[in-house]
Amino acid sequence: MEKLDFVAIGDITTDAFIKLKDAKVHCKVNHNDCELCVRFGDKVPYESVTEVRAVGNSPNAAVSAHRLGLNSALITNLGDDENGEKCINKLKEEGVNCDYISVHENKETNYHYVLWYEAERTILVKHHEYEYKLPELSAPKWLYLSSLGENSLPYHNEIEEYLRKNPETKLAFQPGTFQMKLGYEKLKSLYKETELFFCNKEEAQRILNTDESDIKNLLGGICELGPKISIITDGRDGAYAFDGNEIWHTPMYPDPKAPVDRTGAGDSFASTFTAALALGKTIPEALSWGPINSMSVVQHVGAQEGLLTLDKLEDLLAKAPTDYKLTQIT
Repeated sequence: MEKLDFVAIGDITTDAFIKLKDAKVHCKVNHNDCELCVRFGDKVPYESVTEVRAVGNSPNAAVSAHRLGLNSALITNLGDDENGEKCINKLKEEGVNCDYISVHENKETNYHYVLWYEAERTILVKHHEYEYKLPELSAPKWLYLSSLGENSLPYHNEIEEYLRKNPETKLAFQPGTFQMKLGYEKLKSLYKETELFFCNKEEAQRILNTDESDIKNLLGGICELGPKISIITDGRDGAYAFDGNEIWHTPMYPDPKAPVDRTGAGDSFASTFTAALALGKTIPEALSWGPINSMSVVQHVGAQEGLLTLDKLEDLLAKAPTDYKLTQIT
């Protein structure tokens, strides 16, 4: 059996990008709480529809890791429909090992609608319920866990037990919507088995149930929950990593032009950071890699087209502007 470096666990979907041309965005005073608005009870024109197969936080991560040179696989569930077949074919085209994908008879594969307006998106999601079960798995270097459905709590417990029995396998955890909704108390055993924990600043505040805005305190708060290394992204202010002793900060890698679509920027950052450690890089080196792949992804429609190969990422890092520098805060 092929020795795997990187195994991603999470739901898979097809994203249908509906590019809107007649909409407005209304934001509250702080600009953090915005609403996409279209005319109610009317015909609303759109420019185009683009289907992007085999996406989702974890499929995106598996593709990212493979392009960076790792042997990657995906553990996921889908239906025995045409959509599911096309998702598997797309993953195989990308070189992702599909041996651990479960196909469920008479079930539908997830299909999401992405309302795409300017560079942002609002996603209409529906997670079909599957019977989650961890397959027999030779211990990989890394497990990468992200978005799963609401009925997945026992599955998280199964993953936590696997990690305890296989300490040579490290966990990168990028919680999705429902995992954050489950809350820390229900997942605390899994948090304690986590090597890398990824979230953005607002998600960190939600997880910690705090209005705290100091990034140092947020990083420390996440590590206190169990993860050995916490990584928090903060939009245009870049990203931070904390290993319990030292904090590093990286700015954004500058966009060559205005972003086309920001879908997958977080997935590309987190998966690239994890892949860098799997390839033997240090935490500061991994932190410098992440924003480069995120920059590339937002220049394309969908979460995977812009993912970089290792050679291309290293070339962009070598050509980085002089102000793209990591700083150590503590």
